[in-house]
Amino acid sequence: MTDFNFICIGAHTGFWIDDYIKRNYQKKILLVEPVKYNVLELKKKYSHINNIYIENSAVSDKDKKINFYHIKEDSIVKLKKHWASGIGSFSKDHILSHYTKRFKVQEEDIETKELECISFMNLVKKYSIKKVDLLQIDVEGEEFKILSSIDYNQIFIKEIIFEKKHLDGPFQKDSKFNKLKEILNKNDYKVTDLNEENCSARKKL
Repeated sequence: MTDFNFICIGAHTGFWIDDYIKRNYQKKILLVEPVKYNVLELKKKYSHINNIYIENSAVSDKDKKINFYHIKEDSIVKLKKHWASGIGSFSKDHILSHYTKRFKVQEEDIETKELECISFMNLVKKYSIKKVDLLQIDVEGEEFKILSSIDYNQIFIKEIIFEKKHLDGPFQKDSKFNKLKEILNKNDYKVTDLNEENCSARKKL
């Protein structure tokens, strides 16, 4: 079994995690990203680092084949937001809910792909992972399914950083957020807010 320093589910192009990777590139890192053009960017950026593994998959609570929706590559420039390439979801309505005066996303900007989705536990089994220093998850609301499906007796995760703002639907957090905190507390994690969008759950040692 193997120890990993960092697992990022929803790695995007590496833009938001690049500083962390530069500080920890000598340790094993797993970057998981479902959007193909983002994966190509990750491979271009990190192909020279032997300790980085890149997994082109979507992750949820179980293995399944499911439609995945994301912004078309050609629409990113039109929408004038570089972060648009990071909006991917199992719900088309979730993406459309991001429509604002300055981000006029429409159905014509959304690509649909049927993907083989892997569960978190099968993902760590695939890479023989037993211990993780930091698990970071940004998956547009799928965080609840992933974190509630983990067998915390089978894998040691020192710290989890996850996006909370979509847990109960687009830009909503309520019952699922509270339930997730209960699950993490029962597994000896202390949950704290990092900002309006993200939480940290740190293992009590």
